[in-house]
Amino acid sequence: MSRHTRFLPDRFTLFIAATVIIASVLPAHGVGMAASETITNVAIALLFFLHGARLPREAIVAGMMHWRLHLTIFSATFVMFPLLGLALKPLLQPLVTPELYTGVLFLCCLPATVQSAIAFTSMARGNVPAAVCSASASSLLGIFLTPLLVGVVVVASASAPVSFDAVGKIMLQLLLPFVLGQLFRPWIGAWVFRHKSLLKYVDQGSILLVVYTAFSESVNEGLWRDTPAPALMGLVLTCGVLLALSLLGCVALGRVFKFKLEDRITLLFGGSKKSLASGIPMAQVIFAGQAVGAMVLPLMLFHQIQLMVCAILAARYARRPR
Repeated sequence: MSRHTRFLPDRFTLFIAATVIIASVLPAHGVGMAASETITNVAIALLFFLHGARLPREAIVAGMMHWRLHLTIFSATFVMFPLLGLALKPLLQPLVTPELYTGVLFLCCLPATVQSAIAFTSMARGNVPAAVCSASASSLLGIFLTPLLVGVVVVASASAPVSFDAVGKIMLQLLLPFVLGQLFRPWIGAWVFRHKSLLKYVDQGSILLVVYTAFSESVNEGLWRDTPAPALMGLVLTCGVLLALSLLGCVALGRVFKFKLEDRITLLFGGSKKSLASGIPMAQVIFAGQAVGAMVLPLMLFHQIQLMVCAILAARYARRPR
């Protein structure tokens, strides 16, 4: 990654931006909206089925032994982030709309990324087997913990109604396909591995479908009309502050527990990142019946900021003497 291109949005982020623009100009209506929702639900199930089929059990077993590191990463992901979101609310919510800050709180409750956390850990010469284990486990735990955390955090902030039956919906729509993917892994795992570059487009296509459906519904209900430009600028600042504090928190945790450098790198990139691939489908389920465009907009901005910042950090770690 060159010095100049690392500051630019990646191609997928540009596709997401283009999808938001299309949904803003040509949102789905009526029968088109119903068809989009059906196709999106099928795509989400396929997405998590493939995640289950691709998950390498051997790498998970190899990394499971480092339980202190994993517990620290999970604590950063599912405890530190929600506490930061609640603690910063008096300071940061005035910069955005209440709906956007609900999206910030939802972001704080999400699991960590898988692919990018592992990729940055590898680039920075961290503990890659532990990164594979923690990131994969975080994604799976998020299916259970995220709806529970959203219920507690969002209800505590009195921002929006959330039903705890979202756990059951997520288990049906996300966990069941994931488990089926794991069960079918002995027969299709090799094929999935051979076609991983092709299947990347299934992942990205599923997310783009969810983004289009979510923003179509939100635009129809007045998302851009009710979201002033200063609130969008405030959201960028809010995401930047949240990421900076999470990075500092992970650095502090690594020092407190006296992890070696390779493990501190894994903690930094595993504990400070939030999953776009899991977050957008989860928003569609957890906030069913509501306009979720404002819920996922903070996540999309945070995703791009975390990629740019972590690319710089990984490059700095990679330059250290061997």
